Amino acid sequence: MTTIPTTPIDGQKPGTSGLRKKARVFMEPHYLENFVQAIFDGIGGIAGKTLVLGGDGRFHNDVAVRTILRMAAANGAAKMIVGQGGLLSTPAASHLIRLHETDGGIILSASHNPGGIDEDFGIKFNTPNGGPAPESVTDAIYARTKTIDSYQILEGDAPDIDAIGNSTLGDMAVEIVDPVTDYADLMEELFDFAAIRALFADNFTMQFDAMNAITGPYGREILEDRLGAPKGTVVHDTPLPDFGGMHPDPNPTWAHELMDVMFADDGPDFGAASDGDGDRNMIVGRRCYVSPSDSLALIAAHATVAPGYKKGLSGVARSMPTSAAVDRVAAALDLPCFETPTGWKFFGNLMDDGQVALCGEESFGTGSDHIREKDGLWAVLMWLNIIAATGQGVAELLKAHWATYGRNYYSRHDFEAIPTDQADVVFDGLRDRLGDLVGQSFGDLTVSAADEFSYNDPVDGSVSHQQGLRVMFEDGARFVLRKSGTGTTGATLRLYLEILEDDPELLDQDAQDALANVIAAAHTILGFEAAIGRTTPDVVT
Repeated sequence: MTTIPTTPIDGQKPGTSGLRKKARVFMEPHYLENFVQAIFDGIGGIAGKTLVLGGDGRFHNDVAVRTILRMAAANGAAKMIVGQGGLLSTPAASHLIRLHETDGGIILSASHNPGGIDEDFGIKFNTPNGGPAPESVTDAIYARTKTIDSYQILEGDAPDIDAIGNSTLGDMAVEIVDPVTDYADLMEELFDFAAIRALFADNFTMQFDAMNAITGPYGREILEDRLGAPKGTVVHDTPLPDFGGMHPDPNPTWAHELMDVMFADDGPDFGAASDGDGDRNMIVGRRCYVSPSDSLALIAAHATVAPGYKKGLSGVARSMPTSAAVDRVAAALDLPCFETPTGWKFFGNLMDDGQVALCGEESFGTGSDHIREKDGLWAVLMWLNIIAATGQGVAELLKAHWATYGRNYYSRHDFEAIPTDQADVVFDGLRDRLGDLVGQSFGDLTVSAADEFSYNDPVDGSVSHQQGLRVMFEDGARFVLRKSGTGTTGATLRLYLEILEDDPELLDQDAQDALANVIAAAHTILGFEAAIGRTTPDVVT
């Protein structure tokens, strides 16, 4: 064991999704090591503890895994459970933490951000429940980054992470596990694989785009090998350090190849994509895109068709920016429904307390209490189970759902890489005007309420302030504005737009057309063009 003197490095403040920076930053001397030691110290040390370790395979993943193993051994860890090749999807890592009842885990990923030597890298700590660390833990980690003066590391090489099996590193046990098998076994417990196999046997066609990211091996094992989908159903199925140049964010903009396939005249019956670390999903039918908010609501309405949920849901939850579509399902089914800030840790509290079993975010994240992370393939399998059970395709399911519950037309407009000072002008400008907007009219819309969302956690009593700015209109329409902290360059302003339509004759409009009045009102109120010099978003979902 070697003690390496070091000094604090500015800017190592982890957010909800851990610490994300450019890969070259993590490659700088002591950068990764400082933060990893801060994790170990911030959780009270790891002597005698067992942790899970793995990541999405992006550039620097394998190097970081070997470094963390050497540091864990030097810090007295009892055991590390590592995905073969250093690979683990975020949902699989969460499952392994829970399955083996470990003391937590370290996940290496920048989620849906691009990968490569000039792109992004990230690292986060998940607690023993399998979920992202709460603020009390990330605050302790950050505090340690500001006072750190040394880190511990074992000299020499780490064990071969490419070979499944057991070995030792110093006094620490190292178990290299197949990254897919345990997760696939869990999915087989939750869903009716026999019914889905029969679907594929009856010439049902599908394309799953893994975007050269972590879910490729998971998709091949589950969809092709266990469920009998034809070989080639999973495309871009090999995880690559730079994701093959793809931006591994499953939305219509970045998963445009899948969208082209699904909107062709001879497209498959069903399409889906997942992101860099496997926790997000996009669902598409033939010539039919499903918004994440509608996906969550439809899953809530049909979840009991899956064996793992046949007893019913204890409750549902959504993030505040997510549309209220699931609220209408919850009301009809007499289920508790929670509105939380963005961040899976808030759902984790509710799930640990048994208050909810299904939750989702508009940013293509959906999941249940089987783990404590959102889960892309889980959502795909739930849709396949619903299709197999109902005999209806994606478009038929959506139309039937809207006919029953009404349609919450919804869209998110992302304005990316905005200079931080310009983003602040827009955001702070709205915050300062919230109290003056009520009663004002913008086109056909009149503001009924405007506020900054705060959340009182019903489980631990904590209060989360400044979770997004909301402007509500008298007819049930609204828009929400948030600044994103998941990027590494400038700021991203996310504008969420929603309007409810109950008229059966108006349930089949284009979402952007249905939202036109809300979009116009939002742009007028925010003054986008004057502040940032543009009105066209970079990404529309």
